[in-house]
Amino acid sequence: MKLRNQTFTPDFVLLGIFSHNPINTFLFSLVLGIFTVAFMGNTAMVLLIFLDTQLHSPMYFLLSQLSLMDLMLICTTVPKMAFTYLSGNKSISLAGCGTQVFFYVSLLGAECFLLAVMAYDRYVAICHPLRYTILMNQKLCVLMTVASWILGCLDGIIVLAAVLSFTYCRSLEIHHFFCDVAALLPLSCTDTSFFEKLLFICCVVMLIFPVSVIIISYSHVLQAVIHMGSRESHHKAFTTCSSHLAVLGLYYGAAMFMYMRPASKHIPDQDKMVSAFYAILTPMLNPLIYSFRNKEVSRGLKKLLGKGKLL
Repeated sequence: MKLRNQTFTPDFVLLGIFSHNPINTFLFSLVLGIFTVAFMGNTAMVLLIFLDTQLHSPMYFLLSQLSLMDLMLICTTVPKMAFTYLSGNKSISLAGCGTQVFFYVSLLGAECFLLAVMAYDRYVAICHPLRYTILMNQKLCVLMTVASWILGCLDGIIVLAAVLSFTYCRSLEIHHFFCDVAALLPLSCTDTSFFEKLLFICCVVMLIFPVSVIIISYSHVLQAVIHMGSRESHHKAFTTCSSHLAVLGLYYGAAMFMYMRPASKHIPDQDKMVSAFYAILTPMLNPLIYSFRNKEVSRGLKKLLGKGKLL
């Protein structure tokens, strides 16, 4: 019998990623540890940059927004996964599933654009330092950040509208640890070919365009450093850029792998592992790579921890 979500609201079943055995219990504990580090690190970054007036510049404002997005992203997926694993209650309502889809897609999209803005900011700061206040002033920084949030939310609304319009007539078991749109498509008896094409177009805009901006920006940054720096500055710049690009490659590569393939090519267990990389691991790595290695951030954090307040 067909289950039409227009007249009946079925509960989906999240099959999760871990089973109850010693190895999976250890992996679950590891994920909780990563979640704790990511939660505390990103929360600290948001509060630190908000409180420390010396960090009120475009670069640190962008870092605070990245931390806020990562904080919201891990809170969208991990708490529900943990509750499901610990309680054994694997059901999630259509409304709850739709909420996860909206926030997850919106935050992924917003972060894709924000990372491109951050790369452009570093390009201007290093390649055009004398014109930085013109090419990347506070007002422009806020506008580009707001645009990233809006574009991400727009993508989330489009995907949510499609998910809620589908008719689900097959098993309502979602082979994932959260409601991912890629995991919902196989459950629909509605023809999803148009939506898959629309999703591909959205991914081209959200992934290919930001990646192009990032590659061009970092290419100019590396060229500038090579021509005007010492050997020590070369090593420092290459180390910093390589760590940034490694995290970006992990994030964008996993997202492209997940959302730029036809639904028929998806393998549930494979999708779970790939999603875990950019939905759980990346939010932990971002504050470590982008923020806490920064001298100004370290200074502000030591002041906050040592004196209990920022001067």
